[in-house]
Amino acid sequence: MTTTESKIAQSFVSARREARALEGFPGAPPEDLAASYRVQEAAISLWPEPVVGWKIGRVPPHQAAGLGAERLAGPVFASLLWRAGPGEADFPVFEGGFAAVEAEYVFAIGRDAPAEKLSWTREEAADLVGAMHIGVETAGSPLASINDLGATVVVSDFGNNHGLILGPEISDWRARLEKGLTAETFIEGVSVGKGGATAAEDGPLDALAFLAGHLASRGRPLKAGQFVTTGAVTGVHDIRIGQHSRVSFNGAGDILCKAVKAPAQGVSIA
Repeated sequence: MTTTESKIAQSFVSARREARALEGFPGAPPEDLAASYRVQEAAISLWPEPVVGWKIGRVPPHQAAGLGAERLAGPVFASLLWRAGPGEADFPVFEGGFAAVEAEYVFAIGRDAPAEKLSWTREEAADLVGAMHIGVETAGSPLASINDLGATVVVSDFGNNHGLILGPEISDWRARLEKGLTAETFIEGVSVGKGGATAAEDGPLDALAFLAGHLASRGRPLKAGQFVTTGAVTGVHDIRIGQHSRVSFNGAGDILCKAVKAPAQGVSIA
């Protein structure tokens, strides 16, 4: 951990705690993902609550070869996990920062992953799953340009995660995933994206296999009770304070949510 990496972590954590937008990246962006994850680890150590889950995102295709990765990961913290109810769930947005809603299929981990296992198949990853849920990742960062700056910047700020709205469990999830699941996202009543997931290659189980190995390599193997968002199946949809979204998981339920201004949570991290 370099002094520069430590300062980047402190800057992002302070901005999040104060609900304060950042005008630009706080320093020189990390050159590779190894440095980005060192920043993320430093930021996790500064955050005053436990990790209860993980988000999985995509490395932009034009960066994947150079960075040697197709996916990336970030933590979900305890106070940013909400259970969807029949009504609308409010989720916090950094004023002047970045915010988006992402339709997700979410795995509830049913057993601890072996700490020493670094390589996983999709079949092995499936055996870790206790249940599958529908969900909405509320992506967010104090840095409005986070996605424009690429994967090393995204990873540095908790993977651009700012919460998870957990919806109902999908019954008989293995069979339904084999047949194919579909979803559609609406903002202010307008459809902004459609998509879905299957058990085929490059789907949720491959995402989980990536994460299981990745976290083991960081000394953070997956634990029973954690939740894993497996990727934005309808796209990443920008949303502003005051806007409403509905995500329809055809045959599995809807999640309603509203973006609200994030409150300050505490003082700067010295």
